[in-house]
Amino acid sequence: MTERTARTVLLRGGNVYSPADPFATAMLVEGEHIAWVGSDGAAEAYADVADEIVELNGALVTPAFVDAHVHATSTGLALTGLDLTGCPSMAAALERIAAFAADLADGVLIGHGWDETKWPEGRAPSLAELDGAAGGAAVYLSRTDVHSALASTALRAVTPDLAAQPGHSADGPLSRDAHHAVRRAALAHLTAEQRRAAQLATLRRAAELGIGALHECAGPDISSEQDLAALLALAAETDGPDVFGYWGELGEAGVATARRLGAVGAGGDLFADGALGSHTACLHTPYADADHTGTAYLTAEQIADHVAACTEAGLQAGFHAIGDAAIAAVLDGVRAAGERVGAARVRALRHRVEHAEALDDKAVAAFAELGLTASVQPAFDAAWGGPDGMYVQRLGAERAAGLNPFAAMLRAGVPLAFGSDAPVTPLDPWGTVRAAAFHLTPEHRISARAAFTAHTRGGWRALGRDQDGVLVPGAVASYAVWDVADLVVQAPDDRVAGWSTDPRSGTPGLPDLTPGVALPTCNRTAVRGRTVYLAS
Repeated sequence: MTERTARTVLLRGGNVYSPADPFATAMLVEGEHIAWVGSDGAAEAYADVADEIVELNGALVTPAFVDAHVHATSTGLALTGLDLTGCPSMAAALERIAAFAADLADGVLIGHGWDETKWPEGRAPSLAELDGAAGGAAVYLSRTDVHSALASTALRAVTPDLAAQPGHSADGPLSRDAHHAVRRAALAHLTAEQRRAAQLATLRRAAELGIGALHECAGPDISSEQDLAALLALAAETDGPDVFGYWGELGEAGVATARRLGAVGAGGDLFADGALGSHTACLHTPYADADHTGTAYLTAEQIADHVAACTEAGLQAGFHAIGDAAIAAVLDGVRAAGERVGAARVRALRHRVEHAEALDDKAVAAFAELGLTASVQPAFDAAWGGPDGMYVQRLGAERAAGLNPFAAMLRAGVPLAFGSDAPVTPLDPWGTVRAAAFHLTPEHRISARAAFTAHTRGGWRALGRDQDGVLVPGAVASYAVWDVADLVVQAPDDRVAGWSTDPRSGTPGLPDLTPGVALPTCNRTAVRGRTVYLAS
């Protein structure tokens, strides 16, 4: 384990993003906490006591980002292995699969990121086409939304009772229970060394991007107890981002397992439904391009039982819910739990809903009423929104335009915590802030300042730690240092234009996030006062 002695670090000569002093240029860190922020002149009093002085040379210092929804092992496997994200065609994807399969000595080839909606062929590979590329290897390839997957014949053969599972297809992608089964079979073939390497890759990449904390959304259908335990142990013994685990298993068993593993909640990817891209998000009205309404995994009664059990245990609950019918079931269940164990007790725990995409005004109001935290991913809109995006293909233009209503949620007082759902979308914190500020549906846009808060302090508030995620004396010293061009202040009445560099505003500035402008680059990340990344 790395030695972690308390040190005093003085940063000076930059721009410190702090509500304690909007003109701050220096910051003092003592041990794990921020001790002071202020001017360079006042900082001279601390120069003699500092163990280290960091000359910022005009750099921006902000709270480190919090990614409120990740899957570390899968993300690391995509970072270090077969990543099909951005493949221009099915043919190109098959060529990439064949190249990786040719180098596979044994075990399972695991990859991620294919998206047939962006391919000219307009479809996923058949089983015969996949087997041809795999050359006999066992292959598991998750779709970009991670709610369906391609599996070669060799992998299907070692997955028990696969053909009897809901969502099985003899020739195409697997979804629902069949997907969960084949994913478990694939991940079971990972060695401890492969898992550790993948998790380390994710932690290192997060640190390079100025991310100081991750919420790992684990569970029996998305990973395993062993996977979460290994990740939490790895984070504790290495210098890197803090990791907070969620365990997505229903009822008393889920509460007990979450407690045993040291998870902060029994939720995360506890699936109420699936995803829009895989036609498994649960809707009130059928898909525009399919004659069904998706898949409901949980009833309102099951949700109520789980929320009540978590509330009695003092543990945060949470559910994956994307479609409007799934969200309605969650809201009905949480409300019923409140009637059973007390609405104030339910509200106090800030139970979470992951993704929460298809919300109308009534649902937004219910989120506020029930004290629910919305753990959302703005990059989903950047990837699949807009007039030509996947959302319109699946739902039609009118319904698609209602997805991810961040502005309405903020107006109603719904707490937002931003994440990536990596590997579904990449770890990319400034890109996430930009995606929220420049939502492809203009009425859903929020200010860059509000988006930045949702991706920093919002992640800590989702954990019940309201004092952190901000650079003020007494807060945990998890921060990042950025090379930026001009800092700007957004006019409050114009969420797209109206950028100003006038210092008289008294508001800390942020980088210009206008699409096409280069995003900031991180040159240092610190977690609880320890430097975990330093650019070479």
